[in-house]
Amino acid sequence: MRNLLLWSFCLVLAPGMALGQVSHWECAIDAAERAYGQRQYRDAESKFLQAQKEAELFGPYDRRLAITLNNLGGLYLREARYPEAEPLFKRALEIWQKGGDKTTADQATALNNLAALYSYQSRYEEAEPEYRKCLALREKILGPEHPDLASTLNNLGALFWQQGKVDEAEPLYRRAVFIKEKTLGPNDPELAPCLNNLAAVYIRQGKNAEGESLFKRALSIWQRAFGPEHPDVGNGLNNLAALYSLEGRYSEAETMYGQSLSIAETSLGPDHPNVATSLNNLAELYRSEKKYTEAEPLYRRALSIRERALGPNHPDVAQSLDDLGSVLVMKSQQINVELLYLRALAIRRKVYGAESSEVARSLNDLGVAYVQEQRFPQGEQAFLDAIAILAKQPKTETATLARVCTNMASLYQREGKHRKAKKMADEANSFRLTQAFTPESQ
Repeated sequence: MRNLLLWSFCLVLAPGMALGQVSHWECAIDAAERAYGQRQYRDAESKFLQAQKEAELFGPYDRRLAITLNNLGGLYLREARYPEAEPLFKRALEIWQKGGDKTTADQATALNNLAALYSYQSRYEEAEPEYRKCLALREKILGPEHPDLASTLNNLGALFWQQGKVDEAEPLYRRAVFIKEKTLGPNDPELAPCLNNLAAVYIRQGKNAEGESLFKRALSIWQRAFGPEHPDVGNGLNNLAALYSLEGRYSEAETMYGQSLSIAETSLGPDHPNVATSLNNLAELYRSEKKYTEAEPLYRRALSIRERALGPNHPDVAQSLDDLGSVLVMKSQQINVELLYLRALAIRRKVYGAESSEVARSLNDLGVAYVQEQRFPQGEQAFLDAIAILAKQPKTETATLARVCTNMASLYQREGKHRKAKKMADEANSFRLTQAFTPESQ
């Protein structure tokens, strides 16, 4: 399922220090955190910068400076200002590491947030060891059932999800849900992101009813905790709409996408990645309904936002490239395959590795585009490359194999190679039957 908004990073802001006499720094940091909690991000940035100026006077390794740097980095990460966030997290970590065992909890906070930053930027190989260091520190000092430990489990699960490792993500999400529910209660807003992410796993596994139930529960928690216009409420509506679109419930999906887009633009600004996700999802709904003219400008705007906010090599950029290319093909417009589909393929090879199932799906999309342009030899080779990769996967991806074989059958039919077309169609049906009759694991 595409375009779900995962809560990949339960960011941890470091609490301020209780001092005998209220200092200028304490006033500034309190005001900054209050503004942040009220989603007044410009005011929060101004107050954090003021607090940083005050904290620098305490010396280069003072804990108050580390708190300020970490929390300002969290604000920048929320706003997708990644280059500005990274040096702040690194400097905060360096300060806390100087404190040794006394600042172990603070070190875990900085590691968690630095890993979150790497993950947002698709720097997965850098993110995983930071999450694992954080997890080890938190289990050591907090025990196995602390809410902060659950946040790290949730984040590590999201990291695996982003790399297509759903089976590795599920047990982490389950444990995170268990810890949050046990320690915070069934209606705490910190539980909702974990419920949302577990729901996404269920839907990826084809367990739509279980996924919908968890999505609704998460949405209800956010609405009660934050009111109807909070960004998290918009994200919850987005995810329900994505599920309804997948199930063909288009009228319900369109309404929810519209609500989600409005909330995101108002609360986060017009250039936030969550706005791009809502735009992309609404465009995909229109594409499902063959409303290609309505879909194209939404895809273009989503691509532009993602390139600016996430960088040119993010998986979401690859998705936008594929989606824009697809709708242009459907409109029978001439497109530059190398600019769109090949660029998307290059991104996925870099992020996921050359032999990943994500690359296979990208090759399938590229093959379809070649066929539409009647470049049959190139299309056939793309399909064959996709099948070769899928054959190497540890778990047979029957649905994807069925799609590739169906597309190859269509290619051969158009070339007049009817015997080959029938063979590929039979293979596609065989994969579909295998999928339909695979028993559920207990």
